[in-house]
Amino acid sequence: MVNVYADNQTYPGPLGETVAGLPLVDHHVHGALRAAVDRPTFESLITEGPKPHSEGTAFDSQVGFAIRRWCAPLLGLQPHATADEYWARRCELGEEAVNRRLLGAAGTGTYLIETGYLGDAVLTPEEHAEAARAAAREVVRLETVAEGLLGKVDSGRAFVAEYPTVLEEASRAAVGTKSIIAYRAGFDVDPARPEDAEVVKAVDRLLGSAPGCVRVDDPVVLRYLLWCGVDRGLPLQLHSGYGDPDLDLHRANPLLLMPWLRQVEPTGVPVMLLHNYPYHREAGYLAQMFDNVYFDVGLGLFYSGSQSAQIVAESLEVAPFTKQLYSSDAWGPSELHLLGALLWRRGIARVVGRWVQEGEWALHDAERVLNLIGHENARRVYRL
Repeated sequence: MVNVYADNQTYPGPLGETVAGLPLVDHHVHGALRAAVDRPTFESLITEGPKPHSEGTAFDSQVGFAIRRWCAPLLGLQPHATADEYWARRCELGEEAVNRRLLGAAGTGTYLIETGYLGDAVLTPEEHAEAARAAAREVVRLETVAEGLLGKVDSGRAFVAEYPTVLEEASRAAVGTKSIIAYRAGFDVDPARPEDAEVVKAVDRLLGSAPGCVRVDDPVVLRYLLWCGVDRGLPLQLHSGYGDPDLDLHRANPLLLMPWLRQVEPTGVPVMLLHNYPYHREAGYLAQMFDNVYFDVGLGLFYSGSQSAQIVAESLEVAPFTKQLYSSDAWGPSELHLLGALLWRRGIARVVGRWVQEGEWALHDAERVLNLIGHENARRVYRL
């Protein structure tokens, strides 16, 4: 399969050749689908909504139009093929072939794959790397490790005694950890490290209320996990902003983390704010204010489709260029892995290229910034 998006014709302006050749590091991403799904399921996976829309089709959206424009040619269709034509061709090829075509065309050199969400439904890091002809490393979700341990212990005291060791073992080969406290409690929680006795009581309540499979949603336990992540010393990723209805969006504003960030900054542990839309400007501000804070615009890119260049431009407003990373935050359909990379390349080529053409930036500075955000910052922070 020839990668029709590997040349600079896809990326307009003076930075086309540079941006086309960037070996991206996708610092927050999940695996591609392991097996084919039906159309309603597929459509639910290209929206953050919990189920297919009752009116129309999810293809009638920015991400749907982007799939038909940019993914269709890689499957042997004309650009802007209809949704029905696209779906028929996708089914004809099968998931393995679709994955190889779309992941191969993304031009991503390294994927840092978070494995804590519905791992059986997607490729493992090793399988994803093979399909993409790329490298892959793992990021471990704190809550998933905790829920695994809660299925084995019978008391809060045992949990507190064992969790740090279990986390260290689970993340021994990982390059980072991640928390979804934004989903489970929001960022407006007590920023202080909880006392062990407080955590023991909270875990005992969880074990008593939900025997068997326990979902960690107690704010005290979530704070404990977050501080264990800090203690682990690896870059700590935090979901921020846009997500499915499990979260209250206003409580996922990263500005609410400022009291916690003030306590964490002296440790030097990198805090990675993930995707952030519509709070990407707030995340950029935090990256300027705190030495250990980094951010990306993640899934805001493929969901905004042809409007994604504006999000890229806004992400470049106040944050130091050494504090921003590329991410797709794709999960499932490999269309999203492809679009994350392609739309970021197109957006930054268009935005920064215009600044070069207007004399605001020197070409060599623009090329250096593209390399920083595209892969160098991630390689430095995650020690790749």
